[in-house]
Amino acid sequence: MAKLVECVPNFSEGRRPEVIDQICAAISSVDGVTVLDREMDPDHNRAVVTFVCHPSLAVEAAFRGYQTAAELIDMTTHSGEHPRMGACDVCPFIPISEVSDDDAVELANQLGKRVGEELRIPVYLYETAASRPGRKNLAKVRRGEYEGIRDSIATDPDRAPDYGPTEMNLKSGATAIGVRFPLVAYNVYLSTNQKWIADRIADAVRSLKGGYRFVKALGFMIHERDQVQISMNLVNYQKTPIFRVLETIRSEAARYGVAVTSTEVVGLVPLEALVDVADFYLQLEGFSKDQVLEQKLMEAGGSASGPAESFYDDVASSSPAPGGGSVAAAAGALAAALTAMVCRLTVGKKQYASVKDELSSVRDTADTLRTELERLIVTDSEAFNDVMAAFKLPKSTDDEAAARDTAIEAATKKAAEVPLSVMEHAVTVLELAQVVAAKGNPNSVSDAGVAGLMGRAALEGAGYNVRINIADLTDEAYKSGLRSKVQSLRERGGVLADTIASLVDEKLGS
Repeated sequence: MAKLVECVPNFSEGRRPEVIDQICAAISSVDGVTVLDREMDPDHNRAVVTFVCHPSLAVEAAFRGYQTAAELIDMTTHSGEHPRMGACDVCPFIPISEVSDDDAVELANQLGKRVGEELRIPVYLYETAASRPGRKNLAKVRRGEYEGIRDSIATDPDRAPDYGPTEMNLKSGATAIGVRFPLVAYNVYLSTNQKWIADRIADAVRSLKGGYRFVKALGFMIHERDQVQISMNLVNYQKTPIFRVLETIRSEAARYGVAVTSTEVVGLVPLEALVDVADFYLQLEGFSKDQVLEQKLMEAGGSASGPAESFYDDVASSSPAPGGGSVAAAAGALAAALTAMVCRLTVGKKQYASVKDELSSVRDTADTLRTELERLIVTDSEAFNDVMAAFKLPKSTDDEAAARDTAIEAATKKAAEVPLSVMEHAVTVLELAQVVAAKGNPNSVSDAGVAGLMGRAALEGAGYNVRINIADLTDEAYKSGLRSKVQSLRERGGVLADTIASLVDEKLGS
């Protein structure tokens, strides 16, 4: 299975669907990111958004969500039942497939740094990403909520954020970014409007009051329903399953002469959590999720049409796109990926402490470049297809022929500019690869060398595609400008690639 990370940002807006629409659109505007779910609660005035993607895309997608929330949500006028401290109140990363906790913690730090520096929002790291023991528990981080943090952040050392300013962003508030196990957001409704009953039952099951270790619970009055609710986060459904909590609440509620009227899951829930519930209430013997039909279909590939063709299959097909331009972009993406890998094999090791900050910055930049080059793989094919579409325009009349010529010229210019962008990115990747070849973990110097080779391939391959695309253009000034840029980039990139090769040869010896 491919690398996959889940991200579940919670936004302090549950009453304006158009705001959450814009936030979700911003998140999904990153190619390769899928928004799986969104839940809005007007009483809590809160929305929970769930998206999944390759870890290299997660920080950019989450940041765009933060950015849009900062524009559209004003914490100075916000009110709701749920505890909150910021426009994007909390943003956890959850490792799903081939992503370790350490990988996810790195994502949390990258996002925290960007949100703190670029949006000027105080950031607190929590759960697995916490920088200190007292910040593992989100409730402690959010203590006092927006108003309490606003009034104490500048004077209380315990309130100093991990990233961002030591003063409250009055409009956007503060935020918590972390890493956690997949939790179940689970609410139970009772047949009463007496909030004190909900508070006492919540205390009976919540960890901080001596209840279940992996349960966080609060009582709320839901005015729209004239009922009370016990709102919970089950932070480890394997150790404290849903059915156990529900049965305890039923028992406690009976003491006060009330009953459970309904329950709800907010957002997405792991299949295993529901299988455990079915197993308990149906009193099944020896049942497992492997007996679920959809689970077996997913494990087997899940599609009667067979496995999807790979990028290599597409390149090898009779279709002219994706072609050399896309392959050049892919080479650049691999060069960036190798560069980031060498950084990760260096940063955090005591013997390389002197280059930690520099290579951390190189790693983050390389990750961003890889994402952009992966996007250009597709963009190059799209640009080629646009040129072909222009050639198919009608030309029966003089006007049609003129319009067709104009469309061909415009599409061809775009098709030339895409590989030019690949060249520019490739040179930047080579600059980074030179740094890791010189300062990275010497046990990975061969990887830095291959990054240099792939960067050179991306540079020269993209250059070929610029030159072939401009060959038939009629705009001579434009052609001359692109040729000059291509030559300059080739010269700069060639020097970098040669330097990387020399560094690698020197460290490997004869």
